[in-house]
Amino acid sequence: MRNALLVTLIAVVLAACQSTPTTDTAAPVEDKSATASQSGASTSGTSGTGVSGTSTSSGNPLRDPNNILSKRSVYFDFDSYVVRDEFKPLVEAHGKYLQSNRSARMTIQGNADERGSHEYNLALGQRRADSVKRMMVLLGASDGQVETVSFGKEKPRNQGHDEVAWAENRRDDMIYAGE
Repeated sequence: MRNALLVTLIAVVLAACQSTPTTDTAAPVEDKSATASQSGASTSGTSGTGVSGTSTSSGNPLRDPNNILSKRSVYFDFDSYVVRDEFKPLVEAHGKYLQSNRSARMTIQGNADERGSHEYNLALGQRRADSVKRMMVLLGASDGQVETVSFGKEKPRNQGHDEVAWAENRRDDMIYAGE
C-alpha cells in the first residue's frame, strides 16, 4: 500500500513538472521588513550562469540578490502541500544547484499557519517540506543533500491573525548548511 502511494505521488509530481512555465511569474522576495505580498522577483537574468554562479557579482549565487537562488521560501495554499506553479522555477533552480554542487547541504523547514491542531500542523509542515525535497531529488539533487523538518505553527513569520498573516506562514524555508 505504501509503495503504491509513493508511486502515485511520484507520478503526480512528474506530471506537475511537465507544465509549461510562464515567463511573467514572480516569486515573493524574502524581506524581513516587508510582507511577502509586497514585492516580487523575476527569474529573468538567471538563465545559464545564474544557477551555476559563474558570473555573480558577490561570487556566491546563494547570496546574490539578483539570483533566484537567494530566494528561499516556497508558499502554499491553505491545507495543501502541492507546490504552486509560481514556485516551481525556484525549486528547480535549487535542485539544479544541489546537483552541480554535490557538497552542498540544505534543510527544508516546513511551516503551517495557526489554524488546526498542533499535531495536524506538524504533519502538514512535514508533507510540505517532503514535497519540495521530492521535486529537488527528481531534478537531480541527491537524497542525502536535503534534510526536512517541520515546525508546524511554532515559527510564524507573521504574528497576525488574518489571511495575510496566514498566507505568509504557510511556507517552506530552505536553509543551506553554514548559513
